[in-house]
Amino acid sequence: MLNATWLETFTTLCETGHFTRTAERLNMTQPGVSQHLRKLEDQLGQPLIARDGKSFTLTPAGEALFETGLARRREEQRLRERIATDLPDRGVVHIACSGSFAILLQPLLLEWMANAPDLSLHLEAAPQATIRAGLLDGRFDLGVLADDPAHARLEAQHLGREELCLVLPVNALEQIESFSDLETRGFIAHPDGFAYADDLLQLNFPGSYPGADRIRLRGYVNQIGQIPAAVARGVGYTLLPRSGVETFAAKDQLRLLPLPKRRWHDLWLASRRGRPMPARMRRAAELIAEAAASLR
Repeated sequence: MLNATWLETFTTLCETGHFTRTAERLNMTQPGVSQHLRKLEDQLGQPLIARDGKSFTLTPAGEALFETGLARRREEQRLRERIATDLPDRGVVHIACSGSFAILLQPLLLEWMANAPDLSLHLEAAPQATIRAGLLDGRFDLGVLADDPAHARLEAQHLGREELCLVLPVNALEQIESFSDLETRGFIAHPDGFAYADDLLQLNFPGSYPGADRIRLRGYVNQIGQIPAAVARGVGYTLLPRSGVETFAAKDQLRLLPLPKRRWHDLWLASRRGRPMPARMRRAAELIAEAAASLR
């Protein structure tokens, strides 16, 4: 790799055409300029200038290197301008959250993107463990977690909470007095559904709930937007965070049945600790907080 200092000395020498003026411009000695030139020639294995008394001309290798020096200057200038101009509507942001929260957040992100052509947003619906791992290895800039990650390399801000809901068809007017009332209908499962069942149903039916691995299944769906569809058609029941219900197009066909003991999942906005957050990520964090606030 070419030494950046030597290359800048050579580029300036090409511009001035004079060793003394180059030394003055770079606040160097003339022997220092000559030394940088010799080091470049040794590194490249070719002469870069052809001397003619006190003047010189560039060899073909020197002309190529001069072009490289000018190009590197332009690249550095663009880098400096990019760093100095931290705009909220430019750059890339990677966000990860649950599937239900992703559906709630996406309209806000799409509106932002529509007005920001230089912005690239990547939203991934992922399990909690994947979100944590992605934050730690740099795949995700921001993640929405259900609890404080409590990790030395992560920091988190509490955004609020959303209720875990028992979802039935809108015409299901009977009361659920025991777990057998739910078993008659059957469970519409999904990737997080079994953990939700052990969380909410065990809490409310401790004497009869057998565990998620033994409940009666009516179906399984891995697309968050389609999980409530079967229930809306009168098939089974499911368990979802409120965001998964609020974003369902036919939510008027669903009934949220309150149970005696309610459960909420916290929402934490997590990122890597100590990393300066550019303007685009601060804006993304504001939209995530706005989506979380809509669940209160």
